[in-house]
Amino acid sequence: MLFLMNCFAFIFGAVIGSFLNVCIFRLPAETSIVKPSSRCPYCRHPIRYYDNIPIISYILLGGKCRDCGGKISWRYPLVELITGLLSLLLFIKFGLTLKFLAFFIFTAVLIVITFIDLDHQIIPDVLSLPGIPLFFLAAVFIVKLPWMEALLGLLIGGGVLLTIALVYELISKREGMGGGDIKLLAMIGGFLGWKSLIFLLLFSSFSGAIIGVAAMIIKKQDTKYAVPFGPFLSAAAVAYIFAGDAFMKFLLPQ
Repeated sequence: MLFLMNCFAFIFGAVIGSFLNVCIFRLPAETSIVKPSSRCPYCRHPIRYYDNIPIISYILLGGKCRDCGGKISWRYPLVELITGLLSLLLFIKFGLTLKFLAFFIFTAVLIVITFIDLDHQIIPDVLSLPGIPLFFLAAVFIVKLPWMEALLGLLIGGGVLLTIALVYELISKREGMGGGDIKLLAMIGGFLGWKSLIFLLLFSSFSGAIIGVAAMIIKKQDTKYAVPFGPFLSAAAVAYIFAGDAFMKFLLPQ
């Protein structure tokens, strides 16, 4: 029975991942995420329902459109796989509860933000601005995080990056961090609480520095503006969900 439930959790996540692909593609273009139905970006032919099975259809079609043979990006099954795996891990951690649903929606939003930021270097306000109050309320009423801890996470999270951005701009005379990152950390802090911020900033800064330096070495050019920070904040938030308790026990031993 447990195995079947785990399989269902993965399938559920993969199906939602298919919808997240639509959001990733359409939100930056400011088009409807409901209509029209999914279609090939090359020949514009609507995708048949049996060609829209998460992960499996991509494999069976060999990564190509059935009608025109156009290449389908590997990012589509990747998003479905990531969402499916996170759904499974969250189900294992929280079970079939409202907490599972809250954390799953939270991670789903982070996935969309990550891939949009990678593609366009933007974090849509349509995700982050409503996400700030909604995830704050979810933290308080579903996750049962003390409201003051959530509120401080929201205020300090946004305030820390805002301060860093202002100081950097004052010293360097150029913008170093967009407002989208500030709103994103406010959203994350409001959901995970202020105690998460140390982990979030350490993890995201360290991983971002490694990837940034690697990109500069590989491309042999200055890429400091080409590596968005949103994906690292999102990855840090997901890591905190699963490793945050162990980190806090290490940082603040009893």
